[in-house]
Amino acid sequence: MSLRLGDIAPDFTAETSEGSIKFHEWLGASWGVLFSHPADFTPVCTTELGAVAKLRSEFDKRNVKVVALSTDSVASHHQWIGDINETQKTQVNFPIIADPDFKVSNLYDMIHPQVSDKFTVRSVFVIGPDKKVKLTITYPAATGRNFDEICG
Repeated sequence: MSLRLGDIAPDFTAETSEGSIKFHEWLGASWGVLFSHPADFTPVCTTELGAVAKLRSEFDKRNVKVVALSTDSVASHHQWIGDINETQKTQVNFPIIADPDFKVSNLYDMIHPQVSDKFTVRSVFVIGPDKKVKLTITYPAATGRNFDEICG
């Protein structure tokens, strides 16, 4: 069953590029943007994560914590972050969740089995300080997102 607006965002514990997080605890009293991407090292995902890193000060002004997710490993994320930083002329400044067992992807209904059972689609969840889902956006894997619009 998919999440609906107003639902409590599922809590989870996950390994990230910045260590282990308990999602609701990590969010604290902040707003949150949880977004998925199909795979590390893909061109569109690389530009998206670079764009999000460049928007950090705008998210901070709005008391928003950002976290990305893919089904790749933490080791892959660490290698990819170097690539993002170099090619996008930025520093990735938010955690990337490793979800190789699809635990979080399935909690948030990010897998599109008619396309792939191994990669997430491009989902965005905006979560309020009350831990309720305030916005959901889902794009096919082949479509990039405009994070200026999401941040604005």
